[in-house]
Amino acid sequence: MNINKLINISKKLRQDTFVAFVKKGEAHLGGSFSCIEILVFLYEKILTKKDKFILSKSHSSYPLCLLLRKKGFKPKLTTHLEIDEKNGINCTTGSLGHGFPIATGMSLARKKSGKQGKIFVLISDGECQEGTTWESLLIGAKHKLNNLCLIIDYNKIQALQKIDDVLPLESLNKKLKSFNWNCIEVKNGHSFKSLSSAFSKVGKNRKPTALIIHTTKGKGIKKFENDPVWHARKLVGKDIEIGKKVLGIKS
Repeated sequence: MNINKLINISKKLRQDTFVAFVKKGEAHLGGSFSCIEILVFLYEKILTKKDKFILSKSHSSYPLCLLLRKKGFKPKLTTHLEIDEKNGINCTTGSLGHGFPIATGMSLARKKSGKQGKIFVLISDGECQEGTTWESLLIGAKHKLNNLCLIIDYNKIQALQKIDDVLPLESLNKKLKSFNWNCIEVKNGHSFKSLSSAFSKVGKNRKPTALIIHTTKGKGIKKFENDPVWHARKLVGKDIEIGKKVLGIKS
């Protein structure tokens, strides 16, 4: 595994995402930056032609769409995805809590038909408060969907508040294990070495797998990190200049 190459891809993706946010006047930088290493690792090292990926936390779709464009696809650049399979978008997502149930259904269909390939779905930690998430966990365990991998971007901030101040999830690891899932916790979701170790354990037995990946919201721009306002704040004024300087973007 060429870690330096993955780091460089991630750096460029952060730059491109930032520039796109400024150009389009879009928000959701915090959650987009927290999952960049996850997306890069999936598309560079994990996903095969037989696999499918669903981004349930659709407000973080800019880096996904930009990454897909680098791969030769032409998805529409938007914060709420509409299905466009020929361009790498396998599911319509927007309202939180929808992508994981759809991924579960896809996995079950493949299991019953004998079709090869895994289904990977990335959700936000805020989505772990949705009832559909826990229904899908029950279904995944019941049908032993070891072709299903749930990835939780655990940046601990939802909308304009911290998770613990809204509806605490801990101990999330124990909860998922009690639902009869393999549960692997990644303490640093921005480390490719840690991500590699975790993903190597997916699908190794008859249980579905959940990866709890601890990340930093707004990762890459210290001033924006772990600040709830960057869930949905648009980039203007001095913040644009700060971001460009930190990310090494030339005007």
